[in-house]
Amino acid sequence: MPLTTVVKIGGSTLGSEDTTLSDLVAMQRAGERPVVVHGGGAMITDWLRRLEIPSQFVDGLRSTNADAINVVVGVLRGVVNTQLVGEIGALGGRAVGLCGVDSGLVTAERYDDRLGFVGRITGVNTELLLSLLDSGVIPVIAPIGLEAPSQPLNINADTVAGEVARALRADSLVFLTDVEGLLDAQGALVPELNQARATALRTSGVLGGGMIPKVEACFRAAEAGVAASMADGTVPGMLRRVASGERVGTRIVA
Repeated sequence: MPLTTVVKIGGSTLGSEDTTLSDLVAMQRAGERPVVVHGGGAMITDWLRRLEIPSQFVDGLRSTNADAINVVVGVLRGVVNTQLVGEIGALGGRAVGLCGVDSGLVTAERYDDRLGFVGRITGVNTELLLSLLDSGVIPVIAPIGLEAPSQPLNINADTVAGEVARALRADSLVFLTDVEGLLDAQGALVPELNQARATALRTSGVLGGGMIPKVEACFRAAEAGVAASMADGTVPGMLRRVASGERVGTRIVA
């Protein structure tokens, strides 16, 4: 059975040395089944500032009002998603851009008045993804969920990646960042992370900020048997190395 790998990347490629998109195309040509989930927070912040729409964070999540959700959807689905699909195509790959609203791919619900149009995932419809993968296409997913009947919601991209990997029972989930992996208080790589170590690092303050949703998403996927890792996407060829099972970066174990 071809390997299915869910890859979370930032809103843009990670730098001039980054080979992630060409790695994705090489995996596709080799008969593997990559799925991409992307972010775009920096561009959203930039556009909110330009449009003078207030932006604040609550417990690490962007509070999203009625004006901001239009910007979020426009940037993620309209700009970042389209750009990534275009770049994959330019490298010779076949990709289709999606968000959670498409065919009810990612359903969600609002859950905190302080956060506004921010969603908590209630389900992932894998039928569409599987049909695309069976057709040899790379799904590229913007982290926007659907609250029935038609309201788009902003969702943390790390969380979407974890839930998609879990629902697909993917072989692996790879978070590509701009650091080696999860680092301890001395700046040394943590090669393997279990729940007990994660709790200790979080209590000590080493594990915080944007790393928390990544780790939580990895544990969610790992519970379903997915090999979940975080690694430095700025290193050429890193995605293929991790997806092939090489022990680099931080591996999360349930």
